[in-house]
Amino acid sequence: MINLYQNKPEELGKASKPQILSPPVLSGMILAAACIAGSLVYAMDWPVQAGNLINNFGWNDTGSPVLGATFEAEGPVRAADSGELIFVQYGFHTAARLPAPLGAWVALDHGEGLISIYCRFDAEEPIPIPNFVEKDTPLGMAGRSGWSERQGFHFSLFDRKERRWVNPSMIISPLPDARAPVIQSVLLRNAEKRVIDPNQVRSIGQGRYTISVTAADTRIGPNENPLAPYRITCIVNGSEIGTLNFETYSARDGVLMVYRNGLVPVNQVYAPVPGFEVGEVWFNRGQATLEIIAQDINGNAQSAQYRLLVD
Repeated sequence: MINLYQNKPEELGKASKPQILSPPVLSGMILAAACIAGSLVYAMDWPVQAGNLINNFGWNDTGSPVLGATFEAEGPVRAADSGELIFVQYGFHTAARLPAPLGAWVALDHGEGLISIYCRFDAEEPIPIPNFVEKDTPLGMAGRSGWSERQGFHFSLFDRKERRWVNPSMIISPLPDARAPVIQSVLLRNAEKRVIDPNQVRSIGQGRYTISVTAADTRIGPNENPLAPYRITCIVNGSEIGTLNFETYSARDGVLMVYRNGLVPVNQVYAPVPGFEVGEVWFNRGQATLEIIAQDINGNAQSAQYRLLVD
């Protein structure tokens, strides 16, 4: 087995396993290469059939993106698809005796460069795992090891060919959802760092503004944890000027990058906790219409529109 990393997910891309095929395109607009082969898209299932999704890919976790899906659950966690066992650890601590962020965890190689990672298992209940794991094979019991406050586990996917973390909902059927995301706030910040709420101010000065949006997907009910939307789009006077996508996060020279009209460091997007910076807009003098659209992975969408006088 290969020790892919010691609690450093970016090191996953350095594992030396021979590759065979080039992956297809995930999104023609966004990705130059795919994260997995089409046959894998339909083969994978969520590691549990019953559980509460408390964080999803892209959620703003106090200024950092969530790179997978965190479930509150009990019982066994199962392999999302068949694959080769490449790492297993059931200890509580790192070599320095510090708590390990992943806790007890397992990694499987599914071919085409796709790695699935299951972590925060119950370290007191290790499960024997064969070298080649069939789909639905139990990998561990949901627990609280690692940096976890709830009984459950964390699941993520990494494409080591492209060095990308992949949104699991891109390749596993998303959870049923008929509710649109909620846009909780839209704020403008000018060059002088003045923050403007377009719900309260109808007149702004000409110039460049940073747009921050707080939006959440409410698909699991009003009393549950809010989730990240799948896409946030900014439109000015009918023209799309910025889109933030939660499809993948790329690791570039130790820096995590998100797609926002091109790859940008995540610290340019996740600074406004718990919201997201969706881009910059130049407003010219005259009437301007600003529209924000938040969409979930199932296609449900909500929009908010503001009419502004620019002087």
